[in-house]
Amino acid sequence: MATGMTAPSFGGIVTFGTDSNKFDMEFVTIGDAGNASDTTGQPNPAGSVGYSYGIGKYEVSEDMITKYNSNYGTANSLVITKDTRAADKPATGISWNEAARFVNWLNTSKGGFGAYKYASGSNGVNDNITPWTVSDTLDYDASNPFRSKRATYVLPSYNEWYKAAYYDPSKAGTDKYWNYATGSDTPPTAVASGTSGGTAVYGSQSGPAVVTQAGGLSHYGVMGLGGNVFEWEETATDLTNNDGSENRGRRGGNWSTTSANNSNLSSSFRDGTNPLGNGSFMGFRVAMVAPTAAVVPEPSTMVIGTILGLGGLLGRRRMKR
Repeated sequence: MATGMTAPSFGGIVTFGTDSNKFDMEFVTIGDAGNASDTTGQPNPAGSVGYSYGIGKYEVSEDMITKYNSNYGTANSLVITKDTRAADKPATGISWNEAARFVNWLNTSKGGFGAYKYASGSNGVNDNITPWTVSDTLDYDASNPFRSKRATYVLPSYNEWYKAAYYDPSKAGTDKYWNYATGSDTPPTAVASGTSGGTAVYGSQSGPAVVTQAGGLSHYGVMGLGGNVFEWEETATDLTNNDGSENRGRRGGNWSTTSANNSNLSSSFRDGTNPLGNGSFMGFRVAMVAPTAAVVPEPSTMVIGTILGLGGLLGRRRMKR
C-alpha cells in the first residue's frame, strides 16, 4: 500500500444484484495482521493471516441464492439448487462448486474478476474448478492455485476461517486462541435460536436458525461459526489446493450436532467432503480480500475511497453507509 493511503476497512454492508433482486451482505473486519498460528487445533498450525480481510457476519441465506439465480444463474444455465426452508435461513444443500459459482458472480457483478477458474464439463453449475497455472499471469498465486489474485470476494481459506472464529488478541496469557467461536474455552450453551453471548445453535435442534439468530458472536463479531450449519472452507482437506476434484475442508458443526459431540464446534474439529457434495447440513459464508494483482479499478470507486477515506474501498465494491 502506498505511503499516506488510508488503511483498508473490510467491514460494512455491500449491496449485490439489481432492482427487486438486490440483497445486502454485511462484512466484519478481521484485523491484527501477522498474528501467530495456533498449534493446538486442527489443522496444526492454523490461524495465522498476514493481512487484514473481511468475512461475512452471517452465513449466506436462501434469499441470496434465490436472487443470484434471478440475477444470473437462470439466464446462464447456472442455477444453484438448495434446500427450501425460509428466505432468511442459511442456504443448505449447496456444493462447494456451487458456492464458488456464487462467489464468482459476486465479483463479476461488481465489474471484478472471478476467484475460481471453471472449464466446461458435464455437471454444469457443479463442475469442478481448474487450478490457476503460471500461464494465467494475472491470476496465478503459487501459494494458493485455487484463488485468483484479482478476486475481492472469495470462500474463506482454512486460516481465514480459523482466525475469524477462534483468535482473540485481547485474551489473557500467551495463548490467543479460544477453543470455541463464542470466545470461550468451554462449550457454548445449546439453543434453537437467539443472539445471547456464549450460545450456539446445536444440540439436536429441529433445523437451523435464521442467519441473524444463530447464537453468540466470535471476538471479531461474527455469528454462527459454531453450530447452525457446517461451512465450506476454500482449502482442500490436505491443504494442497492443487486438484479441483479433491475434498474440501468443512468446519463448525451444525444444528443436529448433539451436546455430547460439542467438540465438532471446536477448534480441534475439521474434516472434509467432496466438492460435488450438497448435503443438507452444508452452508457457507463469504470472505473479502484485497486483490494482490494489478487491476484497473472503477475510477469513481477508488477516487472516493482514497481521497475521502470512506473505509478504503477496494476494487469494484460499493460500501453502503
